[in-house]
Amino acid sequence: MKDPYTILMHPLSTEKAIRKMEAENVLIFIVDKKVKKSEIKWAVEKAFNAKVIGVNTLIDIKGKKKAYIKLSPETLAVDITTQLGLA
Repeated sequence: MKDPYTILMHPLSTEKAIRKMEAENVLIFIVDKKVKKSEIKWAVEKAFNAKVIGVNTLIDIKGKKKAYIKLSPETLAVDITTQLGLA
């Protein structure tokens, strides 16, 4: 497989993304348009040593692909964003 950081372009740090992270333990990343959900799950688990429950994706109006990554209760999204230097 690829390098996880070629799949995960960058995290979103909007107000909505921060709310989802705190309330629902969900990370939102902008990802490569060509990757599948299974590849996104693999990249997050590999890059952050986190357990992923599920991945939902959408292509926004600007043509960017967003991945909503639901993490298991043992792995806190806040810890990962702190590791990335966002929070």
